[in-house]
Amino acid sequence: MQTAFLSDPACTKHEMMAGHPESPNRLAAIADRLLISGVLGALLQIDETPRATREDLLGAHTSAYLDALEARLPTQGYTAFDADTMANAFTREAILHAAGAAVLATELVLSGRVKNAFCAIRPPGHHATRSQAMGFCFVNHVAVAARMALGRGGLRRVAIVDFDVHHGNGTEEIVAGDERILLVGTFQHPFYPFQGAQAQASNILSVPLAAGAGGAALRAAVTQAWLPALESFAPEMIFISAGFDAHAEDPLGGLQFVAQDFRWVTEQIMGVADRHAHGRIVSVLEGGYDDSALGRCVEAHVRALAGL
Repeated sequence: MQTAFLSDPACTKHEMMAGHPESPNRLAAIADRLLISGVLGALLQIDETPRATREDLLGAHTSAYLDALEARLPTQGYTAFDADTMANAFTREAILHAAGAAVLATELVLSGRVKNAFCAIRPPGHHATRSQAMGFCFVNHVAVAARMALGRGGLRRVAIVDFDVHHGNGTEEIVAGDERILLVGTFQHPFYPFQGAQAQASNILSVPLAAGAGGAALRAAVTQAWLPALESFAPEMIFISAGFDAHAEDPLGGLQFVAQDFRWVTEQIMGVADRHAHGRIVSVLEGGYDDSALGRCVEAHVRALAGL
């Protein structure tokens, strides 16, 4: 079976003013790298995705928050949600199609049409809490997809893996205490959002890494902490918050990973998925703000997913 690669034009129209690191150029860098490398031709490409439904979004967010978000999203100009997070007239459609991509990817994998999937979407999502937009994020796509898999997808246990340089505080807040979901992650600490070192619940396993940590620290965290927890939990599907801003060249982070580290960690996750989840993985783009490094890291990640 193929690996699916999902994207949508709406995700390129959201932007947060000139010079913002979370820009549409990120998706162009990914597409260019996969095309030039020949990887794209081996994937099942889905270039348009449906809008997520309100029911989908309610799996991760409160009704009051969705109403407030809808009311604040502008029809022209920009609206600031915090110092780093802004919306323009196209943000609403980008959010809905990004979350819709994660949901569609989950449906495709659960149906057996593809083995796994990567969603090249933006804005990112793992900082969005039940009731707050922050850290470039408005809707938590990976949490929406995971809850969908547990709901109408009919699964009993799913895992979320987050290797972004920033702690996925929104995902933790949404899934903490839900024993159907195991969340494991690594992140730089202390660093934005300045939390995560102390897990909120027993279903959270986060491994903070000091600035300057590289591939050896990642391998230790995965082999000594993640893998034993994942093997014991035996997830029926794995979701990845795939942030690549832990790369040594990223301007927003202080970790020292290289592209091969992302391939290695992807292969470890795939091993768990093969043993417990029929190989089922949905990966969702989070951070990564050096265009060249982002393209190389996504290529390494997708090559592993596709067995290339």
